[in-house]
Amino acid sequence: MTRRSLLPSLALAAALAATGAHAADPQSCAKVRLSDPGWTDITATNGVAAAVLNGLGYAPDITTLSVPIGYEALKNGETDVFLGNWMPAQQKFRDDIDASGKTEELVKNLDGAKFTLAVTDAGTSLNVKDFADLDAHKDAFEGKIYGIEPGAPANQSIAAMIEADKFGLGDWELVESGEQAMLAQVARNDGAGTPSVFLAWAPHPMNVKHKLTYLSGGDAEFGPNFGGATVHTVARKDWVAECPNVAKLFRQLTFSIDMENVLMGNILDDAMSAEEAAKGWIAANPDAAKAWLDGVTTLDGQPGLDAVMASVN
Repeated sequence: MTRRSLLPSLALAAALAATGAHAADPQSCAKVRLSDPGWTDITATNGVAAAVLNGLGYAPDITTLSVPIGYEALKNGETDVFLGNWMPAQQKFRDDIDASGKTEELVKNLDGAKFTLAVTDAGTSLNVKDFADLDAHKDAFEGKIYGIEPGAPANQSIAAMIEADKFGLGDWELVESGEQAMLAQVARNDGAGTPSVFLAWAPHPMNVKHKLTYLSGGDAEFGPNFGGATVHTVARKDWVAECPNVAKLFRQLTFSIDMENVLMGNILDDAMSAEEAAKGWIAANPDAAKAWLDGVTTLDGQPGLDAVMASVN
């Protein structure tokens, strides 16, 4: 190479070094496959991921899959990353994918969550505060515990509790449905003055819409501190190795209870799409985006933060 031809190359290298731009991920990493079990909290966080990924020039591909199928898809290479590993409720599934050696945890993306049975105000007025208080008021509750989608680990815990006649609940019925159908039934019960006992969790706007009492006594089923939980991001090891730039984003993508309550309210109450809600939140909270995108570039190697903020404003 002559000195003349070398100079433009050196200038380009210097320019790239000055901007921090470099060849980030190969084009094969453009599509990022995520799963959503149909829970609004994961829909919200997937919406954040999608907004950021689109701003970076990636193409998010989100598929609705039940929890068991979603973990199989991750293990089998049909998805790349999952933002909804609730622990300890999903310990069995986590043990399975960890044993496969094909996945790894990227980050604890949410702290301070909780997940257990709760009763509405009509149940609280019956002085139901603990799992052991339920059976004395079976008729008032119509003998029903409302759960989420079939196959969810929490439903399995309730079913096992009923099968074992724990707390005298052996003749109660687990009603399985999706999150929205469950909450619609709770709202109907509220309107009729009928108490409900159902799977409740935070973050979620249900905690604002309903006056809830989270029940004690379910440590064996849901863990201590009212099912106190953390949520983790898990991904395929091969994908992390092949796509280090976007994997770095997911290592840094964390949320808060307050943030998710806002986003979920936008989705459920304001009929906004998850990505639309996420864009509005990111535009109003650039410091969060700055932390998520530290050292992350667009797919073609340009500064990531500038691209994402331009895409949401």
